[in-house]
Amino acid sequence: MTERIFNFSAGPAVLPLPVLEQAQREMLSLAGVGMSVMEISHRSQTFDDIHQSAKQGLRDLLGIPDNYHVLFLQGGASLQFSMIPINLLPAGGGSADYVITGSWGKKALKEAKKQGAVSIAADMADSRYTRVPEAHELKLDPRAAYVHITTNETIEGVEWQTEPETGDVPLVADASSDICSRPMDVTKYALIYAGAQKNLGPSGVTLVIIRDDLLQRIPAGLHTMLDFRTHAENDSLYNTPNTWGIYILDLVCKWLKEQGGLAAMHRENQAKAQLIYDAIDATDFYRGHAAREARSLMNVTFRLPSEELERQFAKEATAAGLDGLKGHRSVGGIRASIYNAFPRAGCEALVEFMREFGRKNG
Repeated sequence: MTERIFNFSAGPAVLPLPVLEQAQREMLSLAGVGMSVMEISHRSQTFDDIHQSAKQGLRDLLGIPDNYHVLFLQGGASLQFSMIPINLLPAGGGSADYVITGSWGKKALKEAKKQGAVSIAADMADSRYTRVPEAHELKLDPRAAYVHITTNETIEGVEWQTEPETGDVPLVADASSDICSRPMDVTKYALIYAGAQKNLGPSGVTLVIIRDDLLQRIPAGLHTMLDFRTHAENDSLYNTPNTWGIYILDLVCKWLKEQGGLAAMHRENQAKAQLIYDAIDATDFYRGHAAREARSLMNVTFRLPSEELERQFAKEATAAGLDGLKGHRSVGGIRASIYNAFPRAGCEALVEFMREFGRKNG
């Protein structure tokens, strides 16, 4: 087998090795079926078992109550930027509050504005998107249709440590980058959505967790595939879903349970991130982007003294088997994405590389 390198990519991201190995074994034929999961009907009993197992796995891990639907959709988080206001933003009156903590929040806001009235409850641009707002900085409308946040900004490496208090206004969250990386009180949210390709599986599957009462607010006459009720009423099977992606997601949920669940995963993620943050803080050669109180456990972002050194760092790291460390083109710098399946050994290898690179170039 070709030796695997350490994959720091922000997404599609590293998957658990046991999951990849099982998928490899079952690629040509699921046990007792004689076909690949990519060949079987999405309405077969075999796939239904996989589908229901994946949903139950998420319910068990996240403690999702019965009054929430678990949906597997397509189009990524980017389609949800439109679907959410289309379904939940009242036409001809009312508005939604958006809290902007980085690039993905800005993208969500841009799409919502196309649908209706939107208010910016806080925009952390003045801090260069290095932190989340404090409670007194939020200008929330108690009559808003919903409040939208991005729980973890992948590009800037900024993460909410606790949810904002929104009172009776439904809280909606893009949790693409940190879903299932730690325990989460689903009951504090009315809707959670996440692309699977960071912590849950491959690209092509979008998880939506939506509370029953929101479905009652959706206006009639929406395009069928853009209506959350279509997918809730048809158990995500109105059209052919990403059967392979849901199969992998099911395996990842089982793997997470084997690791001890989300509490154990959170402890491991804290330990991994701390290794790198300690290396950043140990010298002036490296400078963390996010404020300490808002540092992401999933995406560690930092800068070097010059862009030239950053390019050299990324190039030499790749040659050393540490791939995907170049920061996003919109912000530059270095970004180490260390999702659930990323091994601690990779963080240790990065820290050693950082020390040696700093010694030679500092």
